[in-house]
Amino acid sequence: MHDIRQIRENPAAFDAAMSRRGLTGMADQVLGLDNIRRSKIATSEAVLAERNAASKQVGAAKAAGNEEEFQRLRDLVAAKKIEMSGLEAEAKQADEDLRSLLMTLPNIMASDVPDGPDETANVELRRDGTPRTFEFDPKEHYEIKGVQPGMDFETAAKLSGARFVVLSGAIARIHRALAQFMLDTHVDVNGLTETWTPVLVLEEMLYGTGQLPKFGEDSYQTREGWWLVPTAEVTLTNIVNGLIVEESYLPRRYVAHTQCFRSEAGSAGRDTAGMLRQHQFEKVEMVSVVKPDQSVAEHERMTGLAEDILRRLGLPFRTVVLCSGDTGFGAVRTHDIEVWLPGQNTYREISSVSNCGAFQARRMNARFRPEGGGKPEFVHTLNGSGLAVGRTLIAVLENGQQQDGSVDLPEVLHRYLGGHTRLGADGLLA
Repeated sequence: MHDIRQIRENPAAFDAAMSRRGLTGMADQVLGLDNIRRSKIATSEAVLAERNAASKQVGAAKAAGNEEEFQRLRDLVAAKKIEMSGLEAEAKQADEDLRSLLMTLPNIMASDVPDGPDETANVELRRDGTPRTFEFDPKEHYEIKGVQPGMDFETAAKLSGARFVVLSGAIARIHRALAQFMLDTHVDVNGLTETWTPVLVLEEMLYGTGQLPKFGEDSYQTREGWWLVPTAEVTLTNIVNGLIVEESYLPRRYVAHTQCFRSEAGSAGRDTAGMLRQHQFEKVEMVSVVKPDQSVAEHERMTGLAEDILRRLGLPFRTVVLCSGDTGFGAVRTHDIEVWLPGQNTYREISSVSNCGAFQARRMNARFRPEGGGKPEFVHTLNGSGLAVGRTLIAVLENGQQQDGSVDLPEVLHRYLGGHTRLGADGLLA
């Protein structure tokens, strides 16, 4: 959410920032509601002062035996009370209208985010690894002979409908091994705090991280009112919801492995084959809560941690900075990491790492108290996949596939697979 004082002080800068998001005239809308709210509050305070003054005179009129003046003042006090109640209700409504509008407005992007309408304008920062040269036409993950026995879309469709999968046998074990490898690396090597959180959350938690109110159709809500998390960003970030922490508490760096749920609204017809885009999937999510002067460096740090997972798995990837038309609602700046998928002959997103600045913190009212004293300040929050487990499974299978339908598995996974190094063409670990 945005600081109304900054909008008042520099409406032109706010409009310029929103125009990069394709929104125009937002400062006038915001300040119009703000002026109504402030006017109602000022008028209400003036009426309160009049009522208080009349209340003081009531006693004097009574003591003086002036019944006519006493009654007039009593009627005036009653009328001012009714008037004030109406003004307070109008001020409260204007405040709610202002907050509702601010809740729908995206974050202000960093000045170095490239301009552009969509993902075609994203700018590549670097590449790592060289895509393998195959002596045969590489297949997509679900077409590989050794994968097919353990990846069942028909049974999943019977159980749950489209965009679900049942993993079994060796494929399920490789999937689990990937998540375990990611967690161990982030905890033992990168020093993140492993955290286990619920996947059902209260509605206000999605408001805190920006999924609501604008993107409710992208998530699932239960009949009891809970929401299923689209990512552990929601729970990990909201750990500091409503808190004022000491400066010494920061930075906090969390990692969690969770089930994630997305309706994929608006993505009909995209990536329907295989398990690239599912309603239910797993992610190992990283979240950092830092001081404002740390967030730019932390963004680079988190991007490096996600890249390192791919490097350890021996998977070629590239890192891009998203342009203005592709940057997410709550982000100041976002890096996407795209892994090479030979079956599609292209790079596909496997991690998105975002610096949200104080945007989420202001929505959550999450602050820290400076060590030297002074007014509490909003923390900065960051999130990123480290990595999406299902997409990493796809990349491992496609990059390691052999002509006979077997798959050579990354060395770092061998110890998680009981020493097995390959997925045989028969679907068994070997």
